[in-house]
Amino acid sequence: MLRSILFVASLALLLWQTPAAAADKTIGVFVALADNKSQGLVPVPARIGNGNDPENNLYWGNSEGLQGTFDHSRRWKLIGKQSSAAGDILRTRTYRHVQTGAVLTANAYRGSSMRRCIADYDSAVANASYDLVVFIGHNGLMDFTLPTAVRPPKRVRRADCAVLCCKSDSFFRERLIAEGGRPILLTTQLMYPGAFIVTAIAESWMSGGRLDAIRERAGAAYAANQKISRRAGTGVFAKLRD
Repeated sequence: MLRSILFVASLALLLWQTPAAAADKTIGVFVALADNKSQGLVPVPARIGNGNDPENNLYWGNSEGLQGTFDHSRRWKLIGKQSSAAGDILRTRTYRHVQTGAVLTANAYRGSSMRRCIADYDSAVANASYDLVVFIGHNGLMDFTLPTAVRPPKRVRRADCAVLCCKSDSFFRERLIAEGGRPILLTTQLMYPGAFIVTAIAESWMSGGRLDAIRERAGAAYAANQKISRRAGTGVFAKLRD
C-alpha cells in the first residue's frame, strides 16, 4: 500500500514539474522580410520579394515562411497577432506549443529595416529576452557592419541562439558569444532559411537535446525540403560544441 502511494505521489510530482518547466520555455524569432530592392540577396520573384508585403513574403506569408509554417502546424496554436502598416515591425504572431506550453513570439520586420531587425535580435541575445532567439532572413552583415550589443553586467540568464541565413557561422558566431549567447545552430554555406527548420529543431531543443542532435534535425529537414542527401543537408550547418 505504501509503495503504491509513493508511486502515485512520484508520478504526480513528475507530471506537475514537466509542464511547468516546459511552459517556461520562450522563443523569440526575428524575421527580416525578403526585399529585392534593399537587400543584397539573390533576387526572388517580385511577389515574394516585396519587403513591404508580409502576407506574400518568402520569409513570412509564403507556405514555408514563419506564418505559413506555424499557422498550419498541428503542434503549435496561434494565440495572438498584431498587424501594422507603418514602422519597422509589420506583423507579430504568438504561438503556444500544444504539448509543452512553450511560447514562440515572431516579429516580421520591413525588408528595408534589416539593420533594426539585426540590432533587435542582438539586443534580445544580450539581454536574454527569450530562452531561444532566432534570426531568419538575408545575412545583412554581408552588406553592412553593426556594433555588438552590450551584455548587462548583472545578467544571470544566458540565451541560446540560432541564425538562419547564409554563412551565419562566419558572420555571427563571435558576436553572439561576445553578447553572452550560446549558439545552437549556425550555417556554413549559402542556404534557404525556411521556417520549417525552426519547427524541426524546436522539439529537440525544448527537451534539452544536444547540439549535434539539433544539427541533425535541422539537416534532415533541410535535406527533405531541398531534395538533397541527408549528409549534404547536415553539412549546411556548423558543428557546434555543447
